[in-house]
Amino acid sequence: MTTHDLYVAAAYGITVVVLAGLIGWIWLDQRARRRELAELEAAGIRRRSDRSQAKKP
Repeated sequence: MTTHDLYVAAAYGITVVVLAGLIGWIWLDQRARRRELAELEAAGIRRRSDRSQAKKP
């Protein structure tokens, strides 16, 4: 394997590690936000976009 091949392989390897880290971070953050939303809804706090709780004439 030449130096160039090692450089390219390292670049691809680092890219895969960084992308996997970002995907994992997004996935964990999504789980945390869903958990927070569930806690807020359990406490009776609703989203402004929730039309089912809108005033009825």
